[in-house]
Amino acid sequence: MRSVVTVADLRTRARKRLPRMVFDFVDGGAEDEVTLADNAAAFRRLSFRQRVLVDVSTRPQAVTVLGRELALPVVLGPTGLVRMVRHEGELAAARAAAAAGTVSVTSSGSSVSFEDVSAAVPERQWFQLYPWGDRRTVESLIDRAKDLGFGAMVVTVDVPVVGAREKDLRNGLTVPPQATPRTGWDLARHPRWLAGLLAHPKPTFANFTGVTNAHGGTSGLAVYTNGLLNPAHTWADLEWMLERWGGPAMLKGVMTAEDARRAVEVGCGAVAVSNHGGRQADSVPAALDVLPEVVAEIGGEADVLLDGGIRRGSDVVKALALGAKACLVGRPWVFGLAAGGTEGVTRMLEILHDEIDRTLALIGRPGVASLDATAVGPARW
Repeated sequence: MRSVVTVADLRTRARKRLPRMVFDFVDGGAEDEVTLADNAAAFRRLSFRQRVLVDVSTRPQAVTVLGRELALPVVLGPTGLVRMVRHEGELAAARAAAAAGTVSVTSSGSSVSFEDVSAAVPERQWFQLYPWGDRRTVESLIDRAKDLGFGAMVVTVDVPVVGAREKDLRNGLTVPPQATPRTGWDLARHPRWLAGLLAHPKPTFANFTGVTNAHGGTSGLAVYTNGLLNPAHTWADLEWMLERWGGPAMLKGVMTAEDARRAVEVGCGAVAVSNHGGRQADSVPAALDVLPEVVAEIGGEADVLLDGGIRRGSDVVKALALGAKACLVGRPWVFGLAAGGTEGVTRMLEILHDEIDRTLALIGRPGVASLDATAVGPARW
């Protein structure tokens, strides 16, 4: 994997290894993908204000999020069903994160169960929860995560309904992917991926296995979990979830100062400024563009993380300069998984770590703690 130099290289390898329907599932966004594109473009609208003759012989990256010290300001964000990409699935994220001194967030829609993730590494990982409509399901997931020793709960609240991921609809994506007259040739053209799919248990919503008696197999589970989404959820439901959990919690999907303020008032110790990677509502602002107003509102009271568009260590540095404590990454670690399993995810974290380190040195900042708004300005090219 040493020939892989950038996250873009991992994406290229992922594209070659995966059938189109699976790659599009990972890489694509909602509707016209305006927000997906703008998440990345927002970083290009910022440039660094480079200082010189600063002692940058040491450049520590450690940060503390929700009371946990991380060796670098990067958290592997929740991404569901990644065993469609490679059989290690979410286990690769947990193992790579633990080795790098950071943490992964296991999705409630993961293809590896909370139990298996917890058993894979001694370090306490975090878990993600959607505000499912059935309280018994929510109770079960929270209680399981608590009993297994997960360290924090991340509640994602920007999915009252599933966004229109039109590439998935056009590709006829199923869970797991199935050969049809339209997709069969594409699947056959990726024999290594296909062999891995056939040699291991089929991807499924592992945390929901046994929850439903639906006869449609994994497809039935997909219908079941989508049916659990509840657009009637309110802040009162979040308060109930926080009380049930009773531990450190982050609200993911915050895009306004008003919602950030409310999150702190109900007891969240962190918020993630996120538009779900452009996979939900389209034509909403880039997450980076919203970050300053959220930091201005609650930056002194709760940890603020940035989720969306990170492809370079320099992107992380820009987000931290604007007040983020750390960044969540989703697609980059899944690209790494596709390219090389656990080794690929590990390589992705190495790349981001090294790029953060090099950027700090070159702009004259002796560690992430020295970053502030004076480190960036509008791009001038």
